[in-house]
Amino acid sequence: MPKPLILSVVGARPNFMKVAPLHRVFATPEMLALVEHRIVHTGQHYDAAMSDAFFHDLEMPEPAYFLGIGSGSHAEQTARVMMEFEKVCLESKPALVLVVGDVNSTIAATLTATKLGIPVAHVEAGLRSGDRTMPEELNRIATDALSDYAFVTEQSGMDNLLRENFRKERLFLVGNTMIDSLHFALPKARQASILNELGVASKEYALVTLHRPSNVDDVAQLRALITMLFEATSECAVVFPVHPRTRKNLERFGLLNLIESSPRFVLTEPQGYVNFLALMMNARFVMTDSGGVQEETTALGVPCLTLRTTTERPATCEYGTNILVPPTQENIQTALQNALKGVFRTDGVPASVPPLWDGKAAERIATIILRECLSH
Repeated sequence: MPKPLILSVVGARPNFMKVAPLHRVFATPEMLALVEHRIVHTGQHYDAAMSDAFFHDLEMPEPAYFLGIGSGSHAEQTARVMMEFEKVCLESKPALVLVVGDVNSTIAATLTATKLGIPVAHVEAGLRSGDRTMPEELNRIATDALSDYAFVTEQSGMDNLLRENFRKERLFLVGNTMIDSLHFALPKARQASILNELGVASKEYALVTLHRPSNVDDVAQLRALITMLFEATSECAVVFPVHPRTRKNLERFGLLNLIESSPRFVLTEPQGYVNFLALMMNARFVMTDSGGVQEETTALGVPCLTLRTTTERPATCEYGTNILVPPTQENIQTALQNALKGVFRTDGVPASVPPLWDGKAAERIATIILRECLSH
């Protein structure tokens, strides 16, 4: 009798970090005897150098399927993934489809599998920002509504799904596979030479990532951000791995000259996982509008200023080092000045790591999948 097949779908770089620990668990001899696990890379965000770096850094195998979707509007990406993933499902007949995160590939694979009658398990289920202008929020809500099993990273996710009437017996608080990847890569990150290559010293720079349209597509907002960061270089270096869309806007709005006029404002290409982790763990603080960076900095104990009005990861603020900064110029200026002085949490509660963020989430998920998802 053939072993049941599990397909894990990745579409963008954050997905790799969430699936890599699961693949390592499914590749152990005891699991290999029971199930087959294959990775489907939709190619939703595809840059050969970056994808190769992430697969190498996380010791992931080549994907069993590469769909080559590429960029496009939300509708185009979702439709293309559905059309190509349907072919994979019909050919391989999986017993379970694992989807992770909240990108267009996540909801597209969920819709496809569900319509074919294939059970779906959502890893990182239940997260909610409450902001439906975010495409990711719509993807999260729809994916969870269709999924058969929910693997949840933090208590807020459990509360949200119970409120949305998700079946309680198929709801599991397991921890965070993103943090599993972080634990796995830490030894490599400690050996990384990226700080030397960029000419910065540990705890003497701020690390910045910006990609959300509200921060990088608006010329006044982006100019204000870059001006504030430029002024901050009088007190510490700023390392800014630039998202391709952000770089395009820096050029379009004529802001590169300002950055290049300070030797302590270090613009760099997007980094592979290990190099970025090394930059995060050695930063004095991080300024971001990303989702996953909030979790990684919390696990590392590095202060993080998140330039958003809401977060779908409230545990990072409740337990960790994350501070929400509504992205008005006044708020950002105040938060930056406080960060440069070393002032972060003002509630007096020492930062800690949320429950079950211990590097073993993938093991819990695999155990539950064998016991619950493949036994029906």
